[in-house]
Amino acid sequence: MRGNGLALPLARGKGQWAMGTGFHDLQVWQEAKALAVDVYHATATLRDLALRDQIRRAAVSIASNIAEGDERSSDKDSVRFFYIAKGSIAELRTQLEIAIEVELLPRDKSEVLLSSAASLARRLGALIKTRSDHSI
Repeated sequence: MRGNGLALPLARGKGQWAMGTGFHDLQVWQEAKALAVDVYHATATLRDLALRDQIRRAAVSIASNIAEGDERSSDKDSVRFFYIAKGSIAELRTQLEIAIEVELLPRDKSEVLLSSAASLARRLGALIKTRSDHSI
């Protein structure tokens, strides 16, 4: 943890990596990874394969960019990737809203994903602010 208050101890168990440092400890990364897994499950029966794939790519991009950003050597470079992840959250939210409106995804399932994405965007914004303050 780099003093940003956004890291959690990593539980060791099924499906968990046995690492104690790096992006695995970031709560925002853990939440982003969980969101991507939830998106995969929620879109398993989506008939529009192009939209399904785009939704999944956006979800995976969030966790991937948080991980890549955290591995960068400067806070300034990290923040750049965190902003990309934040953009992917907006992309995911937009695609989910479209899928709801054209009745490709059930509203109840999608609302949970949208809520998780909005919460993640707020937490990622806090991380961006913290890391931006350190890069000045």
